[in-house]
Amino acid sequence: MKLIEQRRQWLKMCGVLPFAGLIAPSFSFARGEVSEGQLLKTSLNAYSFNEPLMNKTMSLEDLLVFASLHHFDGIDLTGYYFPGYPAVPSDEFIYYIKRKAHLLGLSVSGMGVRNDFTQHNRDLRRLEVERVKNWIVVAAKMGAPVLRVFSGVIIPKDYSWMDIATWMAEDLKECADFGQKYGVIVGLQNHNDFIKTAEEVHKIFDMVRHEWLGLVLDIGSYRTGDPYEQIKSTIPLAVNWQIKENIFENGIEKKVDLAKLFNLIKNSTYKGYIPIETLGKGDPNIKVAAFKREVDFALSTN
Repeated sequence: MKLIEQRRQWLKMCGVLPFAGLIAPSFSFARGEVSEGQLLKTSLNAYSFNEPLMNKTMSLEDLLVFASLHHFDGIDLTGYYFPGYPAVPSDEFIYYIKRKAHLLGLSVSGMGVRNDFTQHNRDLRRLEVERVKNWIVVAAKMGAPVLRVFSGVIIPKDYSWMDIATWMAEDLKECADFGQKYGVIVGLQNHNDFIKTAEEVHKIFDMVRHEWLGLVLDIGSYRTGDPYEQIKSTIPLAVNWQIKENIFENGIEKKVDLAKLFNLIKNSTYKGYIPIETLGKGDPNIKVAAFKREVDFALSTN
């Protein structure tokens, strides 16, 4: 009986027994408290190969092969590299890519879509919401646990930040409700657009308060103050990442201190994928391979 009771307690901790996972606040991504033996897995964000993918000198299949050859654990696929975007691809193509990834030893750690929830015109925003919903369905079929979305870049005149955030929160909540039905977390990326700081991230999440909304933590998009402190502040909301080569300290671009970054992550309760994304000039084949080696070294020594 003692063993049975111990098992029940363990299942409650893991959220397996009914209602056990409802204890955590709805506005943050509930995680266990145990960080010992933490598992971090690398993933490749498709945007690293944006130029060759957009000009069709590289295919999604080529991208998967590259990720497998360089020993990534996962792949983070972006919608606009699928044929016909923003229309959703056929099931045949979705399952072809899903099968290809599996046979190459890759998990689909997430997907992404382009949207803008800052628009004042509600009819235009409805189109943005519907696009996110359509790609939530694609993500579910692909087996991706997270769909990455943006806040937006349009700042309407005569409206305050809070005015815009209020209607944005309603749209995000609708998307998160829809994502919950399909088992896909809506991952809002801080992208130095409408959302620029950790404080603004927390404001949005406090307004939405939905456990199926998480943060895609972009380490290169906190451009003011101490980025490491802002990263630390928002790790509890993270469901996925954008690990970049550079960060901005007090507005000055510098090479990321991977040891410092991974120490922050490993001292948090975050577990799972840490997708990398390389930007800027240069051959992405070379840039990604080099950054992956740096990431692997920092993970193994930190």
